[in-house]
Amino acid sequence: MTQREFFNAIVNGTVTDAEVEFAKAQIAKIDERNAKRKGTLTKNQKANVELKAQIVALFEGDKVMTAKAVGEALEVTTQKAGALLRQLVNAGELVSFRAKKTAPLEFQRAQENG
Repeated sequence: MTQREFFNAIVNGTVTDAEVEFAKAQIAKIDERNAKRKGTLTKNQKANVELKAQIVALFEGDKVMTAKAVGEALEVTTQKAGALLRQLVNAGELVSFRAKKTAPLEFQRAQENG
């Protein structure tokens, strides 16, 4: 059965056991593809893992930096640096704060408990 035949059966309201089996097989294929992709990083994700390691290395001791400063240090855009910094904050590796209400967002290494 082709997808066209399957969709026509649905549109025409003539779904039989053959169409149901076809749908189940297609869902199984989708689930299989998704399972394979789930454990694999894309090229950009792999590059971002390396960039995040470089960002964490920038924050020695109590060093405080803005997204702009991180971007300049790693030669990436401020937007990319900001996105990666937010991911690191969500992961608990960095913290963010504002010195004043109108000041830019600043980041520093999260304090380790222990």
